[in-house]
Amino acid sequence: MEITAGGLLEVRITPADVGKRVSVRRVETGLGGSPEFTDTVGVLTSWDHGVLLITKKSGESVRIPESSLVAGKVVPAAPARRRGPAASFEELTRVCARGWQPLESEPLGGWTLRASAGFTRRANSVLPVGDPGIPLDDALARVTSWYAERGLPAYVQAATGAAGTQELLCAELERRGWASEASAEVRIGALAPLGDVDAPASGSVTLTRAPDAEWLGRYGRVGDPDVARRVLVRGPSVWFASLPGGRAIGRCVVDGRWAGFAAVTVDPAHRREGLATAVMAALARRALEEGASAAWLQVETDNAGARALYDGLGFATHHTYHHFRAAR
Repeated sequence: MEITAGGLLEVRITPADVGKRVSVRRVETGLGGSPEFTDTVGVLTSWDHGVLLITKKSGESVRIPESSLVAGKVVPAAPARRRGPAASFEELTRVCARGWQPLESEPLGGWTLRASAGFTRRANSVLPVGDPGIPLDDALARVTSWYAERGLPAYVQAATGAAGTQELLCAELERRGWASEASAEVRIGALAPLGDVDAPASGSVTLTRAPDAEWLGRYGRVGDPDVARRVLVRGPSVWFASLPGGRAIGRCVVDGRWAGFAAVTVDPAHRREGLATAVMAALARRALEEGASAAWLQVETDNAGARALYDGLGFATHHTYHHFRAAR
């Protein structure tokens, strides 16, 4: 917060700062009648009719009456992460997209409309990296009709903690009644330490280029097996891992310096035996052999067990994305 020469806090932001990362302090009356101060840091996504909307890194939107502001300033972007590989939002997002390719896609300016008969939101949502080339309302109307033609709900995948334009899009979607139905963290880490993990069961892991019926059965999110298989095998260099009896499975896509992990699933009867780590270690070693050096994965924000596992394996959150569904 800004301190003036007289020792007073000062508001140094205006509506012209929409789209920038800001830090603000507001005052409210507490239960005992005494003033309480609250600090908020995030992207200023709107300032209309005397109300500021700030989108935090987590995706939470905070509405702050202008009259309650006691201080505010524009702050620089979050410092570069010191753990794991460096990656811009655009680079990582495009790598993730190549690692989970839809059966059908169509460009809309800088956006990509993706459909795969309903198999996973990732393969059935708009990826808005760039400008659609037309006004937002027109773009969303096109998106809604495109998915309706395929009998699918319209979803837009937008991020927070990544870039100001993404937070602005999240705010605009919310303003139009689109609701966030699911969120996931995109995490990154160094690949070599994962390949060096001592997981005895990794010696029993089988690697193949396509998933068999047992693998698909353990994955569980299949629906139409043919559609699932066609999506899962797409990518630059795709590997499927499994332990005997379907005790644990995993998938990895090697794409240049990146190795992307997905579908790491363990039989509930064999959890806490280190099998997920064993599968990932085996896949990491194969990816290292193909020249990869960095790793990424996506984990739903409400999956506490998986998040704890990835914390222990050195994966740090890069950004969070949210699937916004059109108002019904």
